[in-house]
Amino acid sequence: MARISDETRRNNETAIRHTMERLLAGDVPPGGKCDIKTLATQAGVARTGFYPKKNRDGSPRPGPYQHLAEAFERRLAELRETGVIPDPRAAQIEHLKEQVSGLKERLAARDAQIGGLTDFRERALSQIAAQSAPYGSCS
Repeated sequence: MARISDETRRNNETAIRHTMERLLAGDVPPGGKCDIKTLATQAGVARTGFYPKKNRDGSPRPGPYQHLAEAFERRLAELRETGVIPDPRAAQIEHLKEQVSGLKERLAARDAQIGGLTDFRERALSQIAAQSAPYGSCS
């Protein structure tokens, strides 16, 4: 595989940094996510450049843009820790998960309430039946 020139690497890094800022600001393209795959695609570089490589002797070496991938992941984690989700799709998923959780809690409370009311109704009907039954037969 051919090595890239220093100028090409600098241009690619500039494109990656620009794309990183856009993604972290919430400008995620349709069908994309706020992740390395979309970062690579939008910057026009190979995704493999973000991951470590191996030398011929088997020793590891960093990928040409691995430091940018690490910075991207770190900043994304920091945003998430502060409650900011830059990916609108992921934010919608989180919102829907919270909504589903709330609905499950309401449903469990309603089920418990219905169970209590059912028990009450059975006791009430039983008491009414006992009160309206004749105490003895006079035949």
